[in-house]
Amino acid sequence: MMYAMHSGQKTLEEGEKMNRNILITGAKMVLPTGIFSGDLRITEGVISEISTETNLEPKDGEFVHDATGLHLLPGIIDPQVHFRDPGQPEKEDLYTGSRAAASGGVTSFLDMPNNVPSQTTLDSMYDKLNTASKKCVTNYGFFIGATESNVEELQKAVGIPGAPVAIPGICGIKIFMGSSTGDLLVNESNALKTIFDNTAGLIAVHAEDETRMIERKKMFEGRTDIAAHAEWRDDETALIATKRAVNYAKDSGHRLHILHLTSGIEADYLSDFTSLYKQEGKAHITTEVLPQHLTFDENDVDVLGTRLQMNPPIRYKRDKETLWKRLLDGTIACIATDHAPHTMENKQLGFPKAHSGMPGVETSLSVMLTHMSEGKCTLEQIVKWMSTDVAECYQMVGKGKLEEGYDGDIVLVDLKKEIQVQDENTWTTVGWNPFVGRKLVGWPVLTVVDGVPVFERNEETGPKGKCLVDAGEVGNPLVMLPWD
Repeated sequence: MMYAMHSGQKTLEEGEKMNRNILITGAKMVLPTGIFSGDLRITEGVISEISTETNLEPKDGEFVHDATGLHLLPGIIDPQVHFRDPGQPEKEDLYTGSRAAASGGVTSFLDMPNNVPSQTTLDSMYDKLNTASKKCVTNYGFFIGATESNVEELQKAVGIPGAPVAIPGICGIKIFMGSSTGDLLVNESNALKTIFDNTAGLIAVHAEDETRMIERKKMFEGRTDIAAHAEWRDDETALIATKRAVNYAKDSGHRLHILHLTSGIEADYLSDFTSLYKQEGKAHITTEVLPQHLTFDENDVDVLGTRLQMNPPIRYKRDKETLWKRLLDGTIACIATDHAPHTMENKQLGFPKAHSGMPGVETSLSVMLTHMSEGKCTLEQIVKWMSTDVAECYQMVGKGKLEEGYDGDIVLVDLKKEIQVQDENTWTTVGWNPFVGRKLVGWPVLTVVDGVPVFERNEETGPKGKCLVDAGEVGNPLVMLPWD
């Protein structure tokens, strides 16, 4: 371990893992006002003191970590994952998923409702929150899934216009406008309008037009080349659904978030509508992008095949370039992963039978730090996109900043550490990563949740790292302010 104990404290292995008091010294801290060298203290799970001028003296009962040469960031918040719990433990569950997240510097996540069974009632949400309390090693929140007939259940979870409800751990409504599982498809206009008009909370949409996908599928019957995936689910399919969602939000005044933006034409269209902060007289609309769509294009798909098959698909170099442009100009508010693991057996079925989706939580931060090393963005921008603005987007309380009074969710990163991604070093249950073979520069070396060290990566642990806590020991339901 890399910890020094003050006043003869026991080692972590001797049962002091839940101390929640830690002093980070000598780090380069990414604060809201800039990057400064100094010390940060967490007391009872809350950031209690930050010093950029004088060295903070250790107190009795504190773990002390020398972070000289490292950068200290607020913990990464991933606002879109699929941890497959309940129902598909062969792919992931809340323990393995949150542990994988912690290995990537992720201290909080928002999980989707397309489980087995789908999470479409308030009772099922409480069951999932109870499971999370026993399994997670990070903070957690969950979407309730919309169907064409469960408006009353949605209202129980998020409230009605004029009377919003905010239940800890419930972050909003998820609508699959296309590419659904079970009963989660909501594509019919009356059903969509009913949901937008009669619920409070945030609505997040998977924007692909089901009607166009069904029509276009006939054109690609017999195609087994992976290139057909992006041709079938083309950018117009995405744009149609995005425009529909925006119009419903404008008409109803409902808070709207467009999930995993993939196409240049969507990004350009949304530039007239999105804003992280509510603007008078305008619908409050935000969107996100994934590291996959900022990194991969048709050339990578040609090489890696169905490893990169996902919905919406990896598109083309021109789309990637536009997504970067719109991320940098503020059209896109934040970064998610859409971590959606499938077994390698599933992925090796070949197109079109291969399952769509890929893991992402373990490498999302390192992928973005690698882009930073190539001059595409700054460290401050990464913190903004992956932590601060995610917290703002979902009105999370106490998250997303290194600031006194905020929760003690932090990650130490070594910006010089270079590791080649290997499947055998993954923590996700499915045991593979889409960035396999790539050398990524910049890796988390210590992840802290609620003041408790939960994951470390150093010379002793090797590139895979080591989880420091057991299932359910750390992590809380995310507290989010209500959206009317």
